[in-house]
Amino acid sequence: MTNNPQVMPYDAYNITLVSNVHPEDWVNPEPAPRYNLVVIGAGTAGLVTAAGAAGLGARVALIERRLLGGDCLNVGCVPSKCLIRSSRAAVDVLGAEDFGIKIPEGVQVDFEKVMERMRRLRSRISVHDSAKRFQELGVDVFLGQARFISPDAVDVEGKTLRFKKGVIATGARAVVPPVPGLNEAGFLTNETVFNLTERPERLAVFGAGPLGCELAQAFQRLGSQVTIIEQAPQFLTREDPDAARILSDAFRKEGIDVRLNTRVDRVGLDGREKTIHLKTDGKESIVVVDEILVGAGRAPNVEGLNLEAAGVVYDPRKGVTVNDRLQTANPRIYAAGDVCLTHKFTHTADATARIVIQNALFMGRKKQSAITIPWCTYTDPEIAHVGMYERDAKGKGIEVDTFIRPLKEVDRAVTDGEEEGFVKVHVKKGTDQILGATIVARHAGEMISEITLAMAAGMGLSRIANVIHPYPTQAEAIRQTGDLYNKTRLTPLVKSLMSRWLSWTRL
Repeated sequence: MTNNPQVMPYDAYNITLVSNVHPEDWVNPEPAPRYNLVVIGAGTAGLVTAAGAAGLGARVALIERRLLGGDCLNVGCVPSKCLIRSSRAAVDVLGAEDFGIKIPEGVQVDFEKVMERMRRLRSRISVHDSAKRFQELGVDVFLGQARFISPDAVDVEGKTLRFKKGVIATGARAVVPPVPGLNEAGFLTNETVFNLTERPERLAVFGAGPLGCELAQAFQRLGSQVTIIEQAPQFLTREDPDAARILSDAFRKEGIDVRLNTRVDRVGLDGREKTIHLKTDGKESIVVVDEILVGAGRAPNVEGLNLEAAGVVYDPRKGVTVNDRLQTANPRIYAAGDVCLTHKFTHTADATARIVIQNALFMGRKKQSAITIPWCTYTDPEIAHVGMYERDAKGKGIEVDTFIRPLKEVDRAVTDGEEEGFVKVHVKKGTDQILGATIVARHAGEMISEITLAMAAGMGLSRIANVIHPYPTQAEAIRQTGDLYNKTRLTPLVKSLMSRWLSWTRL
């Protein structure tokens, strides 16, 4: 049995969390002679695979070396969204006077209470991912390091688990950039930042990807002075440039020190202060902070699995190699989630787990390329996207028409004081076939699903124009892009014919 991992601070909430997702007194069961499915990794992909397969009557084993729930529950989606919600509450209170609400002077953020709330809610949610719950679902739960010993067998803590089909769902971890002095100075990642109990007065964030942007804004709103540093010329490098520009402007308005086109040359340590040496467009500068948060990407967890013994091909940077049906080079073994995907999202892990269940257990031929994947960065405003960007379409030789509805022209956004944003939809030129869309709005993550559903159902943009939306809502902007498309169908000839028809039928 491996040592029981601790999550700091060691308070009642984290004790409850660990007792659910890695119980100290857990005893691994005696393995079955052979399992229908052995799943390695109990993050989202592994949990969905194990629960779904067991629910269909399969004999399933689930192996986790650390904490069930994986990154999403323990060091990702759940704790980060708790902090984001608290930070939104803070900015709403401090900005209440813009809405005619007077607030007393001296309103402060209690960072300790913010983090306590996060731990309380995380521990509450953890019961859904608990070892006991999965045991009750009929899954044999093994805690420890899994290691392949043959193409159809895994060793975990000295016990051999044989399988008909296997699934690798070991996820990914934070990448640490090779910056001189960084290790000596010390730094935080998503795996340690949620252990904080005291607010860092000055925080540097390396990397302006989703994690870096979300937490940079959250900590700034919670009272830290944040500097965000990105080598590229824009935030969220794969996102729509117009969307990234709105976000960077919002960050600057909130007081975040934004450093784009900036390289970190080295980090020094002076007492408890960390000195960061930067180079921006050839000009050198120094930033002094109390903590550094590294958000420079993710690397797949492929080490220690002895994948060679199973005949599984992998790349240390890209992860396990799979075909479109998520099958590895060993036809008995599949992979799902962050360990094999480019888009490392919880909902993508969930979706690919469902594909694996069908393909592994029922000889299905479901393809990951057939699924429509939306995503969202939960800043304020949020940036949500689905399908192709304009550059993607052009790269495939597809001409597009783009329809944009700015939120400043949407009544509800105006009354909410949330005018910075837009709905942008790309359609195949000359048709209403939706190729992709980007939404920038405070609740863009809630809005994007309407377009995702339309794309998955093959519904064109003109059809969305005919869907009645409640007034006033910000989601009306989606319908209004459909109106914009329909107006393009009113060619001079059509307008002339309509005018003649109306003149003939006039009373």
